[in-house]
Amino acid sequence: MYKFVVVTDPESAPGFRLAGVEVISAISPEEAKKVISSLLKSEDTGIVAVNEDFMPSPEDPFMDRIDKSFRPVIIGIPFRSRTGTRLSSLERLLRKAIGYNVVVRK
Repeated sequence: MYKFVVVTDPESAPGFRLAGVEVISAISPEEAKKVISSLLKSEDTGIVAVNEDFMPSPEDPFMDRIDKSFRPVIIGIPFRSRTGTRLSSLERLLRKAIGYNVVVRK
């Protein structure tokens, strides 16, 4: 069975641990990138949920590596601290699923 892992900041980690999820805390996007890189090589990890503050920008070559990864599946967790995050993550998911950008308006 594959593992579900969450990569997030130390403040959010206890909530995920209470839910019974394996959590890896990262302090910065650079540290999270190292963690995600090692998880991409892991044979027993199936899904990695990453605090969206730690996700690379779409232009970053590392994001291309994440998008091409078959397993584990890497998903961003939107946080309320950022404005527009939920819409931008939805738009990114739609673009990945259907092949072109769909603009979501309120």
